[in-house]
Amino acid sequence: MGESLKRFGIPLCVAAVIVLAVGGFALHLVWAAGQFKTLEPHFSGACTPVPGLLGAEDVTVHPGTGIAYVSATDRRSVMAGGPGRGAIYAYDLMSESPRPKNLTPDADEDFRPHGLSLYIGDDGRNSLYVINHAAGRPTIEIYDLLGSALLHRGTLSDPLVVTPNDVVAVGHDRLYITNDHANASGLARTLEDYLRRSISTVVYYDGGHFSVAASGIRYPNGINVSRNGERLYVASTTGGVVLVFRIDPESGGLEERGAIPIGSGVDNIEVDADGDLWIGAHAKLLTFVQHADDASRLAPSQVIRVSGPDADSPSVEEIFLSLGEDLSGSSVGSVYADRLLVGSVFDDGILDCRMTP
Repeated sequence: MGESLKRFGIPLCVAAVIVLAVGGFALHLVWAAGQFKTLEPHFSGACTPVPGLLGAEDVTVHPGTGIAYVSATDRRSVMAGGPGRGAIYAYDLMSESPRPKNLTPDADEDFRPHGLSLYIGDDGRNSLYVINHAAGRPTIEIYDLLGSALLHRGTLSDPLVVTPNDVVAVGHDRLYITNDHANASGLARTLEDYLRRSISTVVYYDGGHFSVAASGIRYPNGINVSRNGERLYVASTTGGVVLVFRIDPESGGLEERGAIPIGSGVDNIEVDADGDLWIGAHAKLLTFVQHADDASRLAPSQVIRVSGPDADSPSVEEIFLSLGEDLSGSSVGSVYADRLLVGSVFDDGILDCRMTP
């Protein structure tokens, strides 16, 4: 490389600096992606594979009924140019032998659900909000829960919703949405990832219009709200942190209050009955990228619990870690009592795990 630069009139000392800078950047990128980690698989409990849920990227459980709602899409088919039709499933944790049930059999052929959020209103209404990547036109689909069925109530879209990943409802008609990239496609999007640029946004919908609630975020991914509705949590995947925001109850505006270091590629966030965060994560991000390109390349699966996320010093604990032989590329860990449901971006099925004390 030095001789090549010399032919262009670049002195060798400058060439050496360039080589060192490029090498240093590459080394830092690999380190930040977690590639140098030594992984020791562990879990205190037992897991049962539940097939029939291809690309179960997000899972949330109704705290009153024990029914898990699962967003699933065949992303490998989509990446190959196929239809990749997805569905929202119900998985009843109160059943002795739970089986996934398709709640959206009549959805459009290009229904491709991604992140989802369940809102339980004080008025007794339950609503489900789902990111949909239908035919390149991102939308938020709104459903009302009627018994065991979903009734489609409406569709939202806006130019500010560019690359939606996840959604959280803070009211029947008030939402926060993460744009995981500022660029929808192409080289600019790739550079966002590998340069770890902090240029993306969280968007707020107040029931009438959309606005940017937070900006300058590095790959905002999963999003959720505290039990008291005062804090918003945003997973920064390439940042390896969970950002904490204070919510202005009047305007819906966000004020960043800090960041919780996780040290992994954080994905979706669930909040349990105690207010703790449960996060599906990618322990080695570049290995996950390889898994996305080639299903035979396994990627680690990881679930992390953050206790006391609003405290001065939250406790971060790794609850589940595998090398991907049971499920590769975990994106979510959702908890109900002693049950932990682990979903992934590409694999078929979820893990239904029973945790032991």
